[in-house]
Amino acid sequence: MIALLRDVFTTLVLFLRTFGAMNIFFLQLLLYTPATMVRRFRLVVAQVHNAGALSIVIIIVSGLFVGGVLGLQAYSNLERFNAEDTVGIFVAFALVKEIGPVISALLFAGRAGTALASEIGLMKATDQLAAMEMMAVNPVRRVVVPRFLGGVISMPILTAIFTTVGLLGGHLVAVELLGVDVGAFWQQMQQTLELSDVNEGIIKSLVFGLVASLVAVWEGYNAIPTAEGVGRATTRTVVVTAIAVLFFDFMITAAVL
Repeated sequence: MIALLRDVFTTLVLFLRTFGAMNIFFLQLLLYTPATMVRRFRLVVAQVHNAGALSIVIIIVSGLFVGGVLGLQAYSNLERFNAEDTVGIFVAFALVKEIGPVISALLFAGRAGTALASEIGLMKATDQLAAMEMMAVNPVRRVVVPRFLGGVISMPILTAIFTTVGLLGGHLVAVELLGVDVGAFWQQMQQTLELSDVNEGIIKSLVFGLVASLVAVWEGYNAIPTAEGVGRATTRTVVVTAIAVLFFDFMITAAVL
C-alpha cells in the first residue's frame, strides 16, 4: 500500500513538473511570436504549407466520408418521426460545433503533429540544435516558433475545409442518394444555425490548434536524442494531443452552454 501511494505521489509530482515546464515553454513561444512574424515570416509561411497544405488531402477525404455517415445516420433515425427534411440541421450542428473541430485536430495530430515532433526530435538527435546554440542562434526562436505558428494558423483553415466538405458529403448522401428535398436540406440549416454556433467551432479550432502545435513542438524539443527517444516522442504527441483535445472540447462546450 505504501509503495502504491509512493508511485502515485511520484507520478503526480512528475506530471506537475512537466505541466509547469510546458507552460514556461509556451510563454517563451508567445514572447518570440511577434518578432518571428516580422523577421521570419517566410519561415512561418513555409511551415503553414508543411502543416496545413500537406494535410488537405486527408482532411478532404475524411470530411467527405464523415459528412456522408452523418447524413445516413440522421436520415435513418429521423425517418422514424417523419422528419427527414431536418437532416441538414443535424449534419450542420454536428460538423460545425463538435465533429469538425475535434476530428480535424485528431487528424492534424496524426499527420502534421507527428511530423513536427519527429523533425525537431531528429534535429536534436543529430546535434543540429546544439550546433545552433554554439553559433549563438536561439533554436527555439529559429526552429520551434515558426513550426508552432504554422500549426496554429493551419488548424482553423483545416477545420473550415473539413466542415465544408462534410456538409457537401451530407448533401450528396441525404439529397442525391436518399432523396431528401434539397431546398429543405439547406434552408432549414441556414435558418437554424446561428452565428454563435459558428463562433463556437472557430474557438475550438483555435484552441485545438494551440494545444496540438504546443504538444508537438514540446515533445520534439524535449525528446531523448536517440532513435528510440524520437519514436516515443512522436507516439506521445498523438496520445497527449488526443486526450487534451477531448478535455478542452468538454471544457469549451460546458463554458458555452
